[in-house]
Amino acid sequence: MTDKQAPEDLGAPVAYLVLKDGVPVYDRSGDRVGEVEHVLDDERADVFHGLIIATGAGHRFARAGQVDGLFERGVIISVPADQLAEPSSDPAAQQSEDENNVLKRAWEWLVRPR
Repeated sequence: MTDKQAPEDLGAPVAYLVLKDGVPVYDRSGDRVGEVEHVLDDERADVFHGLIIATGAGHRFARAGQVDGLFERGVIISVPADQLAEPSSDPAAQQSEDENNVLKRAWEWLVRPR
């Protein structure tokens, strides 16, 4: 196992509400693709939209349906990082309106003053 591969034990499954920023993110093959930058959700409606992930190629957004598992010490996504959408202030027109809204929210979170 290399340092880019997922450890055998990622810990217990966790809810998106307690997932910590900075947790490593792995694809299904076990390769580390980045780390959790932020959990994007709607707390009032109790809806998990997905994860903003910091990768070597910049920030990417994994929709909830692209997340295979949330664990104490890692996240597993179902697609390679280069297939994840890039947050944008003006998402591509070919995506659904819901996905455009979520990508725009991810972008707004990334550029907001801290």
